[in-house]
Amino acid sequence: MADRTEKLFRVAIALKGIDGAAQVLGALLLVIVPSSAITGLAHAVITRDLLGDPSSVLARHLQTAAENFADGSTKTFAVVYLLAHGLIKLGLVIALGRKIVRAYPVAAVVLGAFVVYEVIRAVHTHSIALPFFAALDLVIIVLVLREYRELRAQRRASPPN
Repeated sequence: MADRTEKLFRVAIALKGIDGAAQVLGALLLVIVPSSAITGLAHAVITRDLLGDPSSVLARHLQTAAENFADGSTKTFAVVYLLAHGLIKLGLVIALGRKIVRAYPVAAVVLGAFVVYEVIRAVHTHSIALPFFAALDLVIIVLVLREYRELRAQRRASPPN
């Protein structure tokens, strides 16, 4: 059971690392790509019925998100959020991958803060994706805490050198 939990933990932190790297890359792309290109892409997706009916909930959600994104403060927020979130995730993934025991509680607290923020932001923005990311972060918190308990138990059981 412990071996399976360890493998699941490794997969989860690898996914978090990929997610963090993608967020950093996304932030950098948002800096480079003009807002008009992003809103134009959203408009093209909606008008070509790529999401189904242009008046559907998903199409309206994409249209609203694109319109809000055209506002400079939303783009700045997205860049700062993605960059900070991605760099923090990458740092935690590196620390957890190296089994730095002190990083485990920090990771749980930081991911918990992300969950709270994602839920609050989802309520305000009616985001479809944020609740999914919050649930994923909750699963990873559970895995981080399980791994932390196992590492502490192993260290207590092994004699000092």
